Formats: sequence, C-alpha cells, structure tokens
Amino acid sequence: MLVGCASKDVLPVRSAVVPAGIDFSGRWQLHDDSDDTNQRLDEAEISAARGRNRISGKSQRSSRNQGSLVHVFLESGKNLKITQTQFGIFISFDRAIVEEYRFGEYRQINVGPVNAQRSSGWEQGAYIIETLDEDGNKLRERYQLENNGQLLIRHITIWKRKAVNLSLVQKFDKA
Repeated sequence: MLVGCASKDVLPVRSAVVPAGIDFSGRWQLHDDSDDTNQRLDEAEISAARGRNRISGKSQRSSRNQGSLVHVFLESGKNLKITQTQFGIFISFDRAIVEEYRFGEYRQINVGPVNAQRSSGWEQGAYIIETLDEDGNKLRERYQLENNGQLLIRHITIWKRKAVNLSLVQKFDKA
C-alpha cells in the first residue's frame, strides 16, 4: 500500500544563466587516474542491458526486473571537445558522438523508442544534466572546473529505484 503512495520523481528546473567566468570550451583528455572509469561505465551498461530487451520488444518480464534505461543516454570517452555558446554546450566524445544541451532546458528526449525527461542548467558554478526515464531511474552528470580551468571534473551518478546504482568521478586535463 505504501508503494502506491510514493511520489513520482520530478526533475528540477535549472538556471539558464551562465555564471561569470565559467567556460568549458576546449579539448579535454581523460586523466590517468580516471582510466578505469570508462570500463566501469561499460560494465554498468552491459549489466543494465537486460532492459534493452524491452527496447526491441523481446522481453516478457515486468519492467521492475529490467535494467535501467537511462544508460542509453550516457556517453563516455577518453577525449572530449567542448564548445560552449551563450545558449548551450556541445560535448564531443572521442570525436564520435556529439551531445547538445541547452542551458535551462526542461524537455522530453528520446533515443529510438526510449523516452525520458531531461533537465539541465547551472547550479553553484557547475553544469548539471539530469535524465529521468519512464521507470523513475535517474542519471545525473555534473561538470565543474578546477585548477584555474585546467581540470574538468565530471561526476556521474545513476539511481535505480531511488538508490544509487553507480557513482564515479572522471577527471579531464586541458589538452
């Protein structure tokens, strides 16, 4: 009975105003002590792939037993190229995939038949992107600069059933 009363997660609306002096633009290379993070992301994606059967329509199991679909919205790479404009940010992962985020966005997104809500914007000098899938699983990416803009920190957290399923930090050096 309590499960039926649980409130559904709602993403917060974030600021579209770029904090003064913050610019992520440039080329970034994964820091040596973060080399294992992409492998951890790949392993988490494989583990979550049980949910991909639902994408192709092959699964007969209930969604409660499925993997998290927010993984399809997570990109990774050893080299990033970031272009920041007045209204948004473009992130190229290993020159293969480019993601576009608009500052202050709050909208529905999709990858094929997988739908999710997306909220992104600025909070305390960091750029935050949150993605919430139809099952209530959430992905949060938080980008911030350190070392006078020479170090990019990317925090990645995935919640499944409101519990942290994956949490890691990637560090990128300015190339």
